Amino acid sequence: MYKALRLAGPGILVLCLCLSVQAQKVVDKMVATVDSGARADLITYSDLLWQIALQPDTPIENPSSAELNRVLNLLINQRLIFQEADKLPTIAPTDKEIGDALGVLLSNFPSPAEFKRRADAVGLTTEQIREIVRQRLVIEKYLDFRFRSFVVVTPQEVADYYRDAYVPRFRRNAPGRIVPTLEEARADIEHTLTESKIEADTDAFIESARESAEITILNPV
Repeated sequence: MYKALRLAGPGILVLCLCLSVQAQKVVDKMVATVDSGARADLITYSDLLWQIALQPDTPIENPSSAELNRVLNLLINQRLIFQEADKLPTIAPTDKEIGDALGVLLSNFPSPAEFKRRADAVGLTTEQIREIVRQRLVIEKYLDFRFRSFVVVTPQEVADYYRDAYVPRFRRNAPGRIVPTLEEARADIEHTLTESKIEADTDAFIESARESAEITILNPV
């Protein structure tokens, strides 16, 4: 669900520290609460705008109700996972991992200036960006700890996928080319099946967590 992040360069972090403290003031409101039993988290309108601002291809001016609700559901899912992950301090990301993640986040934007413009537009500070990135890393580490370590892909599953999905797709997308053998495609297939199982396990976990949690929408968006 969440891609691993890598360092883009130390200069990126300097720019982060230079984000304007005179950012545009955003009128805030409470949107929802997420209570898993152990703790309750509040989601505000600013939380929604901050998530949108960190998505480089998403307009931040006058976001639609559909986009706000998409981000709200994403944040609810993230909060539920984070509430579970936060119980395991051993998966806390290091300062270097956070720095690496910040670097790659900024590298996703057309320019550092564009990143700064979007952050300033929604009142997103350096400290808040760092905390968002930290929480995303905690979620990644938790999902790896809970699901990736226990995924098993059998040789039969690989063979079935090769026959039923890999070969037909390859022939469709690359007509006339020689189809790689099962052994040549094995690593890619194992990766695909592993990620698919993790996604399915994560979706089942989130569905169960949403059913048992108390999620209250305070102000529809």
